[in-house]
Amino acid sequence: MGFVYFRNGIMLLKQKNFIIIILLLFVSMRSFSQEGPSVMNLPKFDRAPRHFGFYVAGNQMFFVVEPADKFQQKVWNRDQIPDLVADSARVIGIESSPVPGFSIGLVSNLRLGEYFDLRFLPGLQFGERDLHYSIMQFSHADSSIVNISKNINSTFIDFPLYIKYKSKRLNNFRAFVTAGASYKIDLASSTKDKAESPSTVVVKLKKHDFTGDIGVGFDFYTVYFKFSTEIKMMYGINDMIFREGNLYTDSIKKLSAKMFQISFTFE
Repeated sequence: MGFVYFRNGIMLLKQKNFIIIILLLFVSMRSFSQEGPSVMNLPKFDRAPRHFGFYVAGNQMFFVVEPADKFQQKVWNRDQIPDLVADSARVIGIESSPVPGFSIGLVSNLRLGEYFDLRFLPGLQFGERDLHYSIMQFSHADSSIVNISKNINSTFIDFPLYIKYKSKRLNNFRAFVTAGASYKIDLASSTKDKAESPSTVVVKLKKHDFTGDIGVGFDFYTVYFKFSTEIKMMYGINDMIFREGNLYTDSIKKLSAKMFQISFTFE
């Protein structure tokens, strides 16, 4: 029970931090648009057919866990639970929690019209997630509940393609929304790797994924460059878990990825 309260407290603290960041971005946007100089910086910037830049971002990677049908009723034998000292076991709960990560990448922008752009932002995304299992284990006539966490790291090469819709420019400020899709390759995928010890079970992920992405942000025009902030959600399509016939992988029907990202772009 204490483990659950501790984890929930950490999650609540992270959510509060993200809310504070969003509020700070909103306040800075209002002050920039209302009190900014009347002289327009980079007046011809958006008329260029193409331009380039880079971004840095903070992210949180999640899992959307869909448990297998009747997973709480399935009993796993000793061969299927090598890292538990028990005769048998069954899973009674599965949860996922994120760990903060970061992203870096390049920006290439193609002007489609006054309010629309086509954007390609190849980059690297570094992050990790934890899968938490509540397990009822049985040994002789005794039973007990244990909580086991499996940490999963990912390093994605990301190939996103977006349509960007921009509002009318107000002095040196402009709002925008983006939508599109991304193809990801996980360099940390370990489907062919073996655990360091036979008694250790490593939860492995598949290498490839596709995501649908949507974001909202603000452009700020400075004297020398355009600075942008964006909040983005990415929703995975593929089932990412690599099943190996044990209670950690086969208790899950589908494991899809989800990512929250706050990015800062310089163009």
